[in-house]
Amino acid sequence: MPQTVLKELASRCDKSIEHFKGTLLGIRTGRAHPALVEDIKVDYFGTPTPIKNMGSVNVPEARQIVITPWDKTAMKAIEKAIQASSLGITPQNDGESIRLNMPELTQQRRVELKKMVNKMAEEGRVAVRNIRRDAVEALKKLEKDSKITEDDLKKFQKEAQEKTDAFIKKIDAILSDKEKEIMEK
Repeated sequence: MPQTVLKELASRCDKSIEHFKGTLLGIRTGRAHPALVEDIKVDYFGTPTPIKNMGSVNVPEARQIVITPWDKTAMKAIEKAIQASSLGITPQNDGESIRLNMPELTQQRRVELKKMVNKMAEEGRVAVRNIRRDAVEALKKLEKDSKITEDDLKKFQKEAQEKTDAFIKKIDAILSDKEKEIMEK
């Protein structure tokens, strides 16, 4: 029973870390990455559709994203959605594809992004701690129901804390890599 609780803790923490990584992909660091635009919703015949479902998204150069829609009539809608997004980039339409040239980030913008990434990391840490709290409560319930002893409870709580610390270290490592990426010119 307690092993199930600890496996659930690890599984949920893994999902939290994957979510954190996915969120970081959407943050512009001066380098082009398809994840910056893939999930932008375009009003396509009245249906909000992600760009990745409307065409191919490529990165031919370090600072450029090229979107080639399968349906050329959707180009205006894609342009409009990109302009309305928080990217702050003006798309260039050549009739066949839409090009996005990533401008160099200013130092002030880099500092803002770093603060934003730190906030996201803290949210990830809080999520992991909440998962640990749920696991510890489940373990205490097992002890209360006499399914495990008090000594076992302490041992499993320690194990849950160790797993939590390991996941928080993973978040910190991912954060450190992203901060370096943001601050490098």
